[in-house]
Amino acid sequence: MRGGDGGGPEGGGVSRRQLLGLFGAGAAGAAVGAAGGASVATALANAAGAPDPARAYAFHGAHQAGITTPAQDRLHFAAFDTDPSLDRDGLIGLLTDWTNAAARLTQGLEVEEGGAVGGSDYAPPADTGEAQGLPASGLTITFGFGPGVFGAGDGASDRFGLAARRPPLLEPLPRFQGDALVPELTGGDLCIQACADDPQVAVHAIRNLSRIAFGRATLRWSQLGFGRTSSTSTAQATPRNLFGFKDGTANVKSEEQAAVDEHVWVAASDEPSWLAGGSYLVARRIRMIIENWDRVQLGEQEQLVGRSKGAGAPLSGGTEFTEPDFAAEGPTGAPLIAPTAHVALAHPSANGGTRMLRRGYNFVDGNDELGRLDAGLFFLSYQRSPQQFIDVQRSLAADGLNEYLKHVGSAVFAVPGGIAEGEFVGQALFA
Repeated sequence: MRGGDGGGPEGGGVSRRQLLGLFGAGAAGAAVGAAGGASVATALANAAGAPDPARAYAFHGAHQAGITTPAQDRLHFAAFDTDPSLDRDGLIGLLTDWTNAAARLTQGLEVEEGGAVGGSDYAPPADTGEAQGLPASGLTITFGFGPGVFGAGDGASDRFGLAARRPPLLEPLPRFQGDALVPELTGGDLCIQACADDPQVAVHAIRNLSRIAFGRATLRWSQLGFGRTSSTSTAQATPRNLFGFKDGTANVKSEEQAAVDEHVWVAASDEPSWLAGGSYLVARRIRMIIENWDRVQLGEQEQLVGRSKGAGAPLSGGTEFTEPDFAAEGPTGAPLIAPTAHVALAHPSANGGTRMLRRGYNFVDGNDELGRLDAGLFFLSYQRSPQQFIDVQRSLAADGLNEYLKHVGSAVFAVPGGIAEGEFVGQALFA
């Protein structure tokens, strides 16, 4: 919990007999206190297949956490603009402060010693305090650099001295069919992705990291997400998006080590060398026109997606994880999966074998002036090159789902490799 030791790995489940024993122990040992109750609650959560709230993922390692980590249920994503007065030393200072804070937060600790209530009565608290008493909840914090960190390419605006270190592939994404981008929801010099199984833990992380950035970087835009729309581990069930369909069935999974190395991580042989072990992150805020979608007949919905709405199986037959057969025909000779179905256009076979690792989330941000829900998909994908996303997105120009989608936000970031003890995020960039 905050102010105490970080949690460990997820515990195993318990049997029905053990469950009954836990209930009995809870009834007979109520006087044991909060710690005993927390242990029972954790075991019950594990037995029900729920995430262990005490789970803490290592912050330091070969790759940043929050990419191949099993996707948590909640997200707070933030993009920042650096202050015009910030120089190279100031940027290094910000990244160092963020690294130190994130290393503590991901272990269930407060942002720094003293925390919310342990400091002076005559100074603002070091921690905002809304996560007091909450465990780590599987929090991961992932950092990325946008194109603006490397200057505008004219040399005159290279205030951080990083223009020569810019990854050649890190360019603003091209315009795609269906884009209706809002400038205030697009771009950013820096990004932070906070994922957790408790929304308050994720929000607490972004709030405190934003506070640390005061005077050095300001929030450009942020997004809350719930109900992950992709699974990143074979141990996770495939979730559903707000159209009601299972999403991300063919997503790259962390257990596919060869596929992760090929499609997700920047290799040591790639350029630039400082990005080795990292990845490229694409973020897209996709508004779903769900009121129109809700009036579409079930059969048409399934034809547009190319899968059954219930089981998620391809319309060519089988179960959810059966490989789609795009050559299979129905009684009339027409393909069972239309060439313009989403699953056909997004499939690796239609995109030169391209795959990505997705970590998207649903969102609902109130309603618009017409009384329609401002809801949709906050799409996040990690890939070895942004071109992987570009190729798939261009393929989706013929997708029949585009009638019900509007892309209103977009950004791309270079995500550095893992952080060693005693280093700050992206340190190799400044070497």
